[in-house]
Amino acid sequence: MTRQALALTALLALAAPAAAQRADEAPFTIEQTGRGYAHLADAVAAIGDRAGTIRIAPGTYDDCAVQEGGTIAYVAAEPGTAIFDGGICEDKATLVLRGKGARVDGLVFQNLQVEDGNGAGIRIEQGDLEVANALFRNSEQGILSADDAKSSISVTRSTFSRLGRCDRDLDCAHSIYIGDYGSLTVTKSRFEKGNGGHYVKSRSRRTFVTDSTFDDTAGRATNYMIDLPEGSTGAITGNLFIQGRDKENYSAFIAVAAEDGEHSSAGLRIDDNVAAIAPGVTRSTIFIANWGKDRLAIGDNRLGDGLTLYEKR
Repeated sequence: MTRQALALTALLALAAPAAAQRADEAPFTIEQTGRGYAHLADAVAAIGDRAGTIRIAPGTYDDCAVQEGGTIAYVAAEPGTAIFDGGICEDKATLVLRGKGARVDGLVFQNLQVEDGNGAGIRIEQGDLEVANALFRNSEQGILSADDAKSSISVTRSTFSRLGRCDRDLDCAHSIYIGDYGSLTVTKSRFEKGNGGHYVKSRSRRTFVTDSTFDDTAGRATNYMIDLPEGSTGAITGNLFIQGRDKENYSAFIAVAAEDGEHSSAGLRIDDNVAAIAPGVTRSTIFIANWGKDRLAIGDNRLGDGLTLYEKR
């Protein structure tokens, strides 16, 4: 090789993006190309408007990323070992998603706060979202969405712990807060130790919450377990609910159409649930409170002492 060719090769190497590295030297690897990146945002930018999977090595990161396009999967190489700690983009969330779709699998999101009180692990602004095997903890919100009536959000086998707030004269934050989405599905997940607000608040037209646990025994100044403020069809089945002592509002476990009732709740199925008030707490409350005009499909639910099944408000 000539001296000029060697010089050109050296210059090209220096001009290569600094963030792109061998996969064994960087924590964020695009499966389709095998290229590794030092920062999550660089891996997201490399996928761009295409489809791709970013595999994330074990570690604790203060990274965040904004997805502007494409369909991207964010996958922990080992579930529970890829921890995003405190990293916030756009004063919103660790992952700000407004592409075609996203999948999050095996990640941990923690210690997320912002000035407006809505710091979240995931802010989904448009497109479909699938979340599995994730942990959201010690933050203001777990998942927060904008409106996208044509898309869906699903959450499975995930835990939401020490989330929510209703302080600082700001609107409340919640473990999951979904806007006017086409549907929300939550299954095989756990909600616990809330710090205020609701555990699940959904303005979706269809809401499905199944086979999940709502353990409010260590909650602080919490509200409803499930709030469907605009009404919703779907199903709430096979869940365990335990209402704790320290409540801002203990008047109901499940609230339907408490704000507006813009969406139909006709046939919303609520059955095969177990609900109780925590041991040592004596009070009377309602399992299902309905402010809307639609008739719900309420089946067999096993209720503990002090609970009335249904009240029309």
